[in-house]
Amino acid sequence: MLKKIIRKVMPNPLEVILKKASKNQTKSCLIVWNRGLGDIALGMYALVLRIKQVLPEIAITFLTRQDLAQGFTLLEGVDVITSDAMQRGKPFNLSSVLTTLGKNQQSYDLIIERPDPTYWLKWQLGTVVPKLIWKDNWDGLCQRFSLAQDVKYLAVHIQTQTSYGYEKNWPMENFVNLFCKLVREKNRKIILFGHTATEEIPLEDVIDLRGKTSLIEMLSIIKNRCDCLLVPDSGVLSLTYFLDQSFPLKVISLWADPCQGVLKQNVSSPNKQLDHFPLRAKDGDLRNISVESVFYLVNDNSKG
Repeated sequence: MLKKIIRKVMPNPLEVILKKASKNQTKSCLIVWNRGLGDIALGMYALVLRIKQVLPEIAITFLTRQDLAQGFTLLEGVDVITSDAMQRGKPFNLSSVLTTLGKNQQSYDLIIERPDPTYWLKWQLGTVVPKLIWKDNWDGLCQRFSLAQDVKYLAVHIQTQTSYGYEKNWPMENFVNLFCKLVREKNRKIILFGHTATEEIPLEDVIDLRGKTSLIEMLSIIKNRCDCLLVPDSGVLSLTYFLDQSFPLKVISLWADPCQGVLKQNVSSPNKQLDHFPLRAKDGDLRNISVESVFYLVNDNSKG
């Protein structure tokens, strides 16, 4: 409660930083990000937007983990450097990391080491539509996986890797039952995405690409080979939802807490052909979302 009161009466820390940076004629900025993938669209986009509103000519560089690097290529007008010393949820020494990269803290006029988009950028909710850039040559990346061009696949991101005080993932048993029903009754072709294949799903019409694609390859497949994406509240959802491209896609998202992610952002996708169907779990328990309700949405032709 005290923290909330202080935040209401104190100036926004980002605005304090930018006021000082403007006074000092800051030319370069390093932003350190070691948290989630989805925050690239939901937080870092607005952070870059606000910095460049105040300092139009500033050069912005992100320092991040290797697994997030491709996500930052979706932001326009920024550079990205990575360090193997950075691991999610683990502390690191910024000075040491920069030294290994041949840099130091004097290499940048401004360093934002711990950005807090939830607090600093609250003003963007319901207002800012993140628009992630897509390069035309990325469309061809999907061809590497020998997927049929005359088939529209169902893309499924099975599990998010983030940990919260609640379960964000639908039970694996439900996914398996759904896949069996879709293959048997609708002859659906399914592609699985994720970090690693934690549990084998031995169905002929299920193509398991978990751990086999880069981020951009996965987005290329979703964009060019799929007509539907089934996904929990995750980085994959956020990046797909905010791609600034026009392509038809039904997105079915599964929510334990609808006050997070793209639902919290509360703006339309820049992709006018994207139809979003969020399924909110009763009592915040994803086990309460039935296989039948997801099966119906996958096959329903109505608009979101």
